[in-house]
Amino acid sequence: MKLKNVNCFIVENENVDKRVDAFLADQLKEYSRSYIKKLIKSKYVKVNNQFVKASYLLTQGDKIEIIIPDEKININPENISLDIIYEDDDVIIINKPQGMVVHPAPGNYSGTLVNALLYHKKPLSSINGEFRPGIVHRIDKDTSGLLIIAKNDFAHRKLAQQLQEHTITRRYIALTEKIIKKNKGTINLPIGRHPVHRKKMAVVKNGKPAITHFYVIDRFENNTLIEADLETGRTHQIRVHMDYIGHPLVGDPVYGYKKQIFSLQGQLLHAKKIGFIHPTKKIYMEFEAKLPEHFQKILDILRGK
Repeated sequence: MKLKNVNCFIVENENVDKRVDAFLADQLKEYSRSYIKKLIKSKYVKVNNQFVKASYLLTQGDKIEIIIPDEKININPENISLDIIYEDDDVIIINKPQGMVVHPAPGNYSGTLVNALLYHKKPLSSINGEFRPGIVHRIDKDTSGLLIIAKNDFAHRKLAQQLQEHTITRRYIALTEKIIKKNKGTINLPIGRHPVHRKKMAVVKNGKPAITHFYVIDRFENNTLIEADLETGRTHQIRVHMDYIGHPLVGDPVYGYKKQIFSLQGQLLHAKKIGFIHPTKKIYMEFEAKLPEHFQKILDILRGK
């Protein structure tokens, strides 16, 4: 195994008493904290020229060295069925199931949407590299619903520009905890990495602008069904915003209640609608995906069916 690179950091006052794994995960955002822990356990990390545990608490002036191994990893095609809503020479609209990761990442190289796309021999854009071919945007592992896949670089650039300009329609359905009294609302609060829990995002002063519009569809005894439109696309945006106003999503393992009434595999959040200007046809196209069975089942229970 060849060594890819060595990253060095000097600990400053604001990071004193932070765990070394949390610090490194914050500094090297392309790698998960679990992957950083594996590197520490495998002795790829030194503090002041000494191997340490992931729980080591930093002191001011500590010198951290982390080696990122150049793993020779093949992203293999896998025979995973795809729910293709639409396809032409430029784009594919996929209805992603809950539980599927969109693309490979350190520590998770199989079972992803990319593995499935490669098996079905779809031509894919190359802009985001070999780990994320065709991937223009993402939704969380446990969020179901619609994604746009680019089949060539021209389409990818056109779609990425629309995302940057916030002109792509992205509408979600979500079930929240407690009753939302207002029929609609807008949450305009910046989102960034949580200052303590590094796997979480949070509303923070120095975060990136994030705007979520929500509309109440139905109310139950202890829950509210909403539609949410994204004006921006920050990591975990709907989940963070709804939690911040006191209405976390049902089933959310990160931001939701620790004690859940229903037995769920993740948050009840579904990317219902997506609309965009087609890269070559230059017309507005819009697609919808009905609620998945696991989501509909909970609504039927709440409605007494």
